[in-house]
Amino acid sequence: MINSACSTAKVSRKPKCKHTDFGFSQSDLNLKQRYYSLNVKLEETGEIFTAERCYNNMKMRELKERMELVAGIPTNFQRLTYLDEGDLLDDSTLKFNDIVPGGTITLKIWHHESWSHLVKAASEGDIQKLESLGVTKDTAFSTPNSQHMDPSQKSSWIAHRAFVALYISAHRGYLRATKFLLKHGASTQAKTPVGRTALHVAAAMGNSDCIDELLNYEARIHAPDNKRLTALDLAGLWGQKKSERQLFLFQWKQRAAAMRIKTKLDESELFAHQKFDSKLKTWQTGSHAKLYMANLLKPGEFQGTCINAPRNPCFQYVNTKKLKCKPSDKVVNHV
Repeated sequence: MINSACSTAKVSRKPKCKHTDFGFSQSDLNLKQRYYSLNVKLEETGEIFTAERCYNNMKMRELKERMELVAGIPTNFQRLTYLDEGDLLDDSTLKFNDIVPGGTITLKIWHHESWSHLVKAASEGDIQKLESLGVTKDTAFSTPNSQHMDPSQKSSWIAHRAFVALYISAHRGYLRATKFLLKHGASTQAKTPVGRTALHVAAAMGNSDCIDELLNYEARIHAPDNKRLTALDLAGLWGQKKSERQLFLFQWKQRAAAMRIKTKLDESELFAHQKFDSKLKTWQTGSHAKLYMANLLKPGEFQGTCINAPRNPCFQYVNTKKLKCKPSDKVVNHV
């Protein structure tokens, strides 16, 4: 009996699995450690940001793109270092650089052209410092490099500095600084190397007041970044429900404003029931009833409630035998 019980236990026993001191199997830990978080410290301000869902094969370039939204610093200004203070190469991975889960990476700003001072002033929302660092068209600020620029080059240089300050201010939610920069000509159409505008980052962070101000200065709500994501898309991905609804309603207002009401309609724009049966065959006679088909969607109206729904073209004669449409688009009357 004892031998029989032992043999039964061996048969029903699950395959052995290597366990750790914490009671989890090694496979469970590998699954849990597939994604992990990293801390990123901005050296100029001392701010610490958290980068979620990092993984061993993640390249530093990808981390920089993510930090453009998390920390609000455009990728072309970022210098990432870890432990030995050496710059991490864009094509190297977290595993290659021996970065451990929960570790802290230092984010530095390039010091040339006083960019580090500009980033610090924008991160603090200090309008006086921003004004003295070359973000307005009439600024007296200059650097050794800008002194050799022609008027056109210097104008572009100032516009770029103003955009960087606007991007960071919109990320931090500094409404006064955002208004100041927009008033002095900061562009809402300028983009980072990843293709993001100030509206993208404001939407991702859920800064509704800054979103309103950017939209007042004709920020392009449909502008995609390099990954084809709009500000509305980012608001949804980052869980900013209020900003997502705000941008969605703005899109509807734009669409409604584009509609024009005509005082006189052409014959092609009339409803089916507004024409005689002899001119437009909207009926089909059977042995027991006559079937009337009418397209209730006016020409020019949108074919659905989706924000990207196409407009309805001019009336086309409907073949009821090959009719394939949504019930909401057609109405059927039995006589």
